[in-house]
Order: sequence, then structure tokens, then C-alpha cells
Amino acid sequence: MLESIGFAQKQRLAYIDFCLLFKGSIYRQDLISRFQVGLSAGSRDFSIYKELAPDNLSYDSREKRYLQTTEFKPVFEHDAKITLTKLANNISDGFDAIGDIHFPVEAPSSLNVPDIFIVARLVQAILNNKAVSIIYTSLSSGSGARELVPHSIVDNGLRWHVRAFDRKSQSFRDFVLTRISKVTIKDMPDPEESAQADTEWQCLVPLQIVPHPKNVQHPTAIEMDYGMENKQLLIEVRAAMAGYLLRRWNVDCTERGILRGPEYQLWLLNRFTLNNVPNLTIAPGYITKEQSNGGQT
Repeated sequence: MLESIGFAQKQRLAYIDFCLLFKGSIYRQDLISRFQVGLSAGSRDFSIYKELAPDNLSYDSREKRYLQTTEFKPVFEHDAKITLTKLANNISDGFDAIGDIHFPVEAPSSLNVPDIFIVARLVQAILNNKAVSIIYTSLSSGSGARELVPHSIVDNGLRWHVRAFDRKSQSFRDFVLTRISKVTIKDMPDPEESAQADTEWQCLVPLQIVPHPKNVQHPTAIEMDYGMENKQLLIEVRAAMAGYLLRRWNVDCTERGILRGPEYQLWLLNRFTLNNVPNLTIAPGYITKEQSNGGQT
């Protein structure tokens, strides 16, 4: 049946499929507003979708929206890499499932690609403000059940993780998506478990980055690469993300710029003003003030 449907209508059907998969529901008005179609055309699209997958959705007459059923199976194949990138950039359309326009641009492959259904359940929980029960395999304790309150899906440059409140440790942490093998949506979270209570996420820290003083012979080239002004790059990032960014860019975070090698073309100039940012411990060469004093406080 899909072969006989035109491209424009396939886009709308893919959007319905995408919303059910990642949001768990869709209003008819969502489709009408997104594609600027009439009420009758929108109704026809839902009728065709129900013909294609009658067990995928049910209609809630009280809330006037279509809901994902427990028997849901996507009609379209949603590409995990493309979908994650679109979610990260707030482009939620599902069009990759029917053949997006692909530009001749290549990027290094991610180390791993998460299961699209794991991502979908987590996104549903985030959008609907729900906690989740997961099976997670960690390096320290192996596989086990955890209860999380997720609030963001994050690309740290190497892999994807979910930022969430961990009810076991009673703290906000990062959980690698590929280590999650099962997700069950649960109850509503308490206010202290929400993104607003995640101080590292809400806090923006300034990073003052300059060409490496010892490894770079022609700093003007680095200034051009990063669009520096007055020979430096000033950016603000979430405290929970600062270390990831510095590690991705190979920024030397030692006190006097002592890291050697062609990969270290940048140096963090204001490292001591950032001593209370836990995420910086993963940045190249970064040590805390206490560590530099031999553990003395």
C-alpha cells in the first residue's frame, strides 16, 4: 500500500509514526499545523495510517489525541544516527524514514549507535515528565536495575548519553545509551528530581580558550579555525558538559600548558576559576586545586 502513496502523504504518515514512537501520542492538530493541510486531509491521513497499522494507535476521545498502544511497531524504519542528530537539534519530523535529501558531507562515525527503541522510550519519558525503570550495565557494578528521571539526551562528541536523576545514588548523572537494555516508563517525578534541580546542568561556566603557547608555531591559523576574537575564544557551556567539550577539542587544561603533541593546539586560560566544576576532571591534564597541593585543603 505504501508504494501507491505519494511522497507528500508519506511524509505526513512518517510524521504520525515518528510522534507515536517518540512522543507516545499525537493530536490531529499537530499534523494539520505541521504540514498546513486541511482538516479533511488530516483525517484521511490518520485513516490511511490505521489501515497500514491498525494496532499501532488508539483514540482518546476525552483528550482528543491518538495514543501509542502496547502493540506498537513502527511502519517506517527510523535511522538511529539521523534521528538522534535531529532530536539534538530540535528537528523532529521522522522524514529520514522515507528518504531525506543527503548532502555529500561525511563525518567520523560515532563509536556506537544506540537502539532506536531505547531512545524512543527515554524521549517519551522526558517529553511526558515521567520516571523510568531501566536495566543498566556499568563498568563498576555490572548489570542491574535502576530508576531514573531523565531530562536530556546528550551527544558528548564520542557517544550518546542521557542526563538523569539517579534514585539509587540520589544524584544527577550521565548514563550511556548503549548500556541500557530495557526501559519501562513509570511514575511522575518529584520536583527535586527535575532538570531545574540539576545545578550542574543549569549552571553555565565560562571557558577562555587560546592557541597553545608552546605547541603552535603560527597561532593565527588556530584563531581563524575557531573564529577567535582578540586572540581568544570565550564561550559559555553547561557545567555538566564542560569536560566533554574540552576533551573533544583536546584543550590542554594544565596550569602551564605542559601537554605535548600536535593534537594539543588549544589551552584553557582560566582553569583556576573553574575549580568547582566536577565534569572538568575528564578534561586533558586537568587537576583540582586540592590535587595540585598534594591533597591538602
